[in-house]
Amino acid sequence: MRLLWRRGERASSLDLLVVGLGNPGREYARTRHNVGWMVLDELAQRHGASWRGKFDGKLAELRLDGHRVALLKPETYMNESGRSVAAAAKFFKVEPDAVLVVHDEGDFDLGRLQARQGGGLAGHNGLRSIAQHLGTQEFLRLRVGVGRPERGDRRSLADYVLSNFEPHDDAEAIAARAVDAIETLDAEGLDRTQAEFN
Repeated sequence: MRLLWRRGERASSLDLLVVGLGNPGREYARTRHNVGWMVLDELAQRHGASWRGKFDGKLAELRLDGHRVALLKPETYMNESGRSVAAAAKFFKVEPDAVLVVHDEGDFDLGRLQARQGGGLAGHNGLRSIAQHLGTQEFLRLRVGVGRPERGDRRSLADYVLSNFEPHDDAEAIAARAVDAIETLDAEGLDRTQAEFN
């Protein structure tokens, strides 16, 4: 068994639920806070999956390496993401350790990735909501570095993450590398993903 979780021992109809955090609305589409949605859009496009409305969000289903994977973009706004995630997890009968949450990380340099299971919430309201609704913090995370305001930039971190990526940030390349990490996690497990991408 290559993955952290044990397939085939559950009644789940799904091998992995990948959640991308973001906010709905055109004004948020290219913001750093929406990098989770950007990553899922890239993953869906790479595998020819299409989106439909479900669980107070957008859902796409695809196969990775023969595994059944669902992608979820909650449209509840960040602070209520857990409602959407819990509804999807219940429907698909997935345990928290088969839920991967992709989110922005202001404490990381731009583009740095970290895959992990569990850990703190670091003041991230989306993670807090998910932990509350799942009843645990022991879900998988892929933290995507979006950086912090540079010296002389008077914006707070909250304002900074709600601002758009700059063209030189190359958000597309960041999203593509994060998708590579998700594909590695699915195919080879958490340890291999951490060795290659953290």
